[in-house]
Amino acid sequence: MYSKRGTKPRLDRWFVIWAGATKSVNEFGANWCQHISITKDLTMSVNSFRPRKFEDFEIVNEQEKVVGHIRVKPSGVLWAPSNAKVWYGVSLKDFSEYMESNGKKQDK
Repeated sequence: MYSKRGTKPRLDRWFVIWAGATKSVNEFGANWCQHISITKDLTMSVNSFRPRKFEDFEIVNEQEKVVGHIRVKPSGVLWAPSNAKVWYGVSLKDFSEYMESNGKKQDK
């Protein structure tokens, strides 16, 4: 809301831009304060958190040396040997079939 420089602001001359429409305060009527506060609720925050789309795990051996990295995604599983820049992936369907046929039953 703006007024001319050096003049005292008058509420009836201020304008509120809301939902792409420009209206004077008088057009809002007695509830003009409610209309102005609604515009604050409609603005989105600048910063926010987003859930991760994958989980990374570092695999270490008995000597605490990194053997490789596993990345679990909703679409599949990726493997990268230590100090490698290449990831090897398999779909979730292929991974589940492999584990069911070759894996040993475990307790949780």
